[in-house]
Amino acid sequence: MRIDLLSIFPEFFDVLDLSLIGRAQQDGLLEVNRIQPRDFTTDKHRTVDSPPAGGGAGMVMKPEPIAQALESVLQASGGDAVEPHAGESDSAADSGPSQRPVLIIPTPSGELFTQRAAEELAQRDHLVFAAGRFEGIDQRVSDWAQDHFEVRPMSIGDYVLNGGEAAVVVMAEAITRLIPGVIGNPESLDEESHAGDGLLEYPVYTKPAQWRGHETPQILLSGDHAKIAAWRREQQELRTRKGRPDIWARHVVAQERESR
Repeated sequence: MRIDLLSIFPEFFDVLDLSLIGRAQQDGLLEVNRIQPRDFTTDKHRTVDSPPAGGGAGMVMKPEPIAQALESVLQASGGDAVEPHAGESDSAADSGPSQRPVLIIPTPSGELFTQRAAEELAQRDHLVFAAGRFEGIDQRVSDWAQDHFEVRPMSIGDYVLNGGEAAVVVMAEAITRLIPGVIGNPESLDEESHAGDGLLEYPVYTKPAQWRGHETPQILLSGDHAKIAAWRREQQELRTRKGRPDIWARHVVAQERESR
């Protein structure tokens, strides 16, 4: 998989060079590139923002530096070259959405990023993240990019951050850990929260069996794998009902549909 990260703070993404994601890059499973939109400005101050049209507080990221940065991504990846200021590209349009890179724009107004979305995006070959700052990126960038990318505005939750970089790191890690070969034991992915039927993960324990007055449940020390599996399933349901009633409600509806 190839990932391109557009940000005026590209060093924010150095965390992706650590641990399993960093090893995946070393092993050739993943290629991560950082693009600085300021490199595509023409003024001496390398300006990437401007006041919002119609007035209002804050600043908005200008469209041209972002568009040129995205064009450089297309050219570097061997995709459809686009002319600067082009309104649309016939070759890009003819290639079909499934062949285009996915452009993910973090925004509180986007679709909610979920484990299902991570699983879907992990199947793609090329992801591009455009991290906005200030009041966001000029809407015309998203409109223009429809001709060259599969555009996916996405939100990691119902709150606002200073910029999109933190959201990009969250999504990139959630997606790339699902690439075959990144996680040493792929079976561990099947028992995580939100995997499979979507329930939360059961509580986990390790040695020693007694620690500061707290004990590991005896059933986990029994060696009876069937009973352990049943206990873990029960704990999943209890945790989900208590901690995430919204997920539990969706689970119940799904179970009812399957039983019909």
